[in-house]
Amino acid sequence: MHFTVITLFPEFFDSPLTTALMGKAREQGIVSFSLVNPRDFATDRHRTVDDRPYGGGPGMVMMLAPLERAMESVQSSGGTGRVLMLSPRGRPLNQALARELAGEERLTLLCGRYEGIDARLAELHPIEEVSIGDYVLSGGEAGAVCLLEAVARLLPGFMGHEGSGEEESFSAGLLEYPHYTRPEEYKGLRVPEILLSGDHARIAAWRRQQSLETTLAVRPELLAETPLDGEDVAYLRGKPRQRLGRGLYVALVHYPVLDKSGRITAVSLTNLDVHDISRVSRTYGAAGLYLVTPLRDQQEMAESVLGHWVGGPGGRSNPDRQEALRLACVRESLEASVADIEIRTGRKPRVVATSAALPRKGKGRQKLARAQQLAADDVRRWLAEGPVLLIFGTSHGLAPQVLSEADGMLRPIRCLDEYNHLPVRSAVAICLDRLLADYW
Repeated sequence: MHFTVITLFPEFFDSPLTTALMGKAREQGIVSFSLVNPRDFATDRHRTVDDRPYGGGPGMVMMLAPLERAMESVQSSGGTGRVLMLSPRGRPLNQALARELAGEERLTLLCGRYEGIDARLAELHPIEEVSIGDYVLSGGEAGAVCLLEAVARLLPGFMGHEGSGEEESFSAGLLEYPHYTRPEEYKGLRVPEILLSGDHARIAAWRRQQSLETTLAVRPELLAETPLDGEDVAYLRGKPRQRLGRGLYVALVHYPVLDKSGRITAVSLTNLDVHDISRVSRTYGAAGLYLVTPLRDQQEMAESVLGHWVGGPGGRSNPDRQEALRLACVRESLEASVADIEIRTGRKPRVVATSAALPRKGKGRQKLARAQQLAADDVRRWLAEGPVLLIFGTSHGLAPQVLSEADGMLRPIRCLDEYNHLPVRSAVAICLDRLLADYW
């Protein structure tokens, strides 16, 4: 396989491409490389390859003409193959993409520098952007080395042992199992007995379990894309994990909320909401559900429903429903709910509001300045630090004062689509799934 790297710093690759397995593969003809410097295609005596950006702004931009001439030279000397530009806005480099690229005969890697590359290059040549992670480097060279190694090691003959590449992290969507070698014991630490048994079937099963356990503990989000069978699931169920739902409380607010005219009002509880949101909360391992209403008749109705299903005949006939509704309690206000959580946990919870829409300029944005917009990852970080109260409004949503007093506001569901009118019990289910999925 032939790699062409277009870079202003070809010397950057001197060591990575000549040492260890890459150097051996190069000597054996498994891989070959060309390094092309755009400066060689500049036309002025200073070999200029960058200039100030149109529209102003910091830094410099790589000029179009030297880059295009460099690309044309590659095309005329054997072809570019697929052209990849290392960029933080590109397709993430993962094992699946590495496998895909390993099936090519030629690849051209374009390494940007400064503030970036003149965007018109992508209009002249088919360029695919690839990212090695959500961070910024000084140039594309370091990312190119990562891509080169990830792809090259999948080529036949590169690893020596053909199974090596398929037993490593991410090959099956999981992190790799632990490895051991001689001596059998070192400073009181022994190699696991199963690895000394010679029973290859049991060893394979143990390694699979270790990969599952490590992935669950360190990168649980990977399990969402990993093929799992019944034995895998049974094993994972028995393993301890960080259950973020234990610190998550849900509040269903019936006052203060908005009516369809935008006026603040109080609304009645709905029996179906109480049942369904309790079941969703229990399914995702939430710590509790608060039914918030200041209306005495509504409080009595809710207490009657909960009494029937938790301590009455409903619970005796349906233990699953009893278990779910046991999470629910009635409070007259959000302040009372926050105080109750503080008593339960010893810590004041962070309050996260929900809404079907983000405020627009001139329509309450200043009032909501305190409440920062949150993504699911932000809320998970808060849950790892302490309790969180996630509040949902009934009728046409939470009143502005509730939103303004929250510590943050979860990004709306389906916020890019025009129709966004989910029933509140559906919104609760979707939000809890986005926050907790099946692994926290």
